[in-house]
Amino acid sequence: MRWVTRKRIRVNRAATAWLVRRFIDPDATFEFTEPDQVAAIERASGAIGFDAPGARYPHIDALGRCSFEALVDEHCASDPVLRRLAFIVGSADLPHAIGRTPEGAGLKAISRGFPLVSRDDLETLERASFLYDALYASLECEERDGTARDGPARM
Repeated sequence: MRWVTRKRIRVNRAATAWLVRRFIDPDATFEFTEPDQVAAIERASGAIGFDAPGARYPHIDALGRCSFEALVDEHCASDPVLRRLAFIVGSADLPHAIGRTPEGAGLKAISRGFPLVSRDDLETLERASFLYDALYASLECEERDGTARDGPARM
């Protein structure tokens, strides 16, 4: 499957690409382009667009979700760890949700540095995947041990 999104990935775009490769399509390929080209590339090539104007999965959908949250709801809703992670990613990425989790604030701060320490978006995705793997593992451990916090993140 081919996916397309905006250049200079940070929180949601890095998390969404990680989610796709880890849980939806391990063989997925990604194209990173200018924001105004995502929808046209999606239409012309059949790629799945995300986190861009006119994309199948826009930056914020009609339900107020970022693309990561929408894809978790659509493909992985039975995974409570991914649901918690989606809440954190949304907290870090969406203007109306900033600060609803402490993890979200940390994730936002870390992701601002992604393009500063990587050559390009493919390298950012590779390097950020470790971060998302580690966060998923930590949340999974909390879920397994029963130490996960109550509240919206546990939907």
